[in-house]
Amino acid sequence: MITKYRAQHTHTSTRGFSLVEMMVAVALFAVVMTISATTLLALIDATRKAQALQSVMNNLNVALDGMVRSARMGSTYHCGNTGTQTEPRDCTSGDILLAFEPFGGDRETGTDQWVYWYNAVDKRLYKSEDGGATGFAITAPEVEIDEFNFYVNGSTPGDTSQPKIVVVVKGTAGGAKIKTRTSFNIQATAVQRVLDL
Repeated sequence: MITKYRAQHTHTSTRGFSLVEMMVAVALFAVVMTISATTLLALIDATRKAQALQSVMNNLNVALDGMVRSARMGSTYHCGNTGTQTEPRDCTSGDILLAFEPFGGDRETGTDQWVYWYNAVDKRLYKSEDGGATGFAITAPEVEIDEFNFYVNGSTPGDTSQPKIVVVVKGTAGGAKIKTRTSFNIQATAVQRVLDL
């Protein structure tokens, strides 16, 4: 009977974790947590970058959409700083200023011209509704426009082509951190709605 008790006793005894098993478990946990933390930080960085780009795209979308919509309804397109803004002028090689007569405006008066221009100093797009006398920025400070050009073709009344404006924008979006900066290239086209006869 004593032997029977000893046999049962040896089978029911339990052991704890050894030091080696504990070190392996802690090392595996540390590796998994390091990989998880790195992935989480990369996802946070990607989210910031996506939010910065979305903010820029929303701002540029509103600015360009308003500009293209008003240019479609306008007339007497004048591209560039050369000459009088009330006279039509093409610029197939591109320029940073576009002036036109808004819908319902007086073609003889230059003070009601709408003017859009790019300021290379603060890298923003501006608009004026009084012939360029006063202007206001239509892009946010977070949007840094590095290159901006208007291309105008067919602005002469009575020629064989309908006036067409192409806007090309290149720049960067994001904060001061290099990791969150994103480059963008946008192009928009506007064709005059009124027949140019």
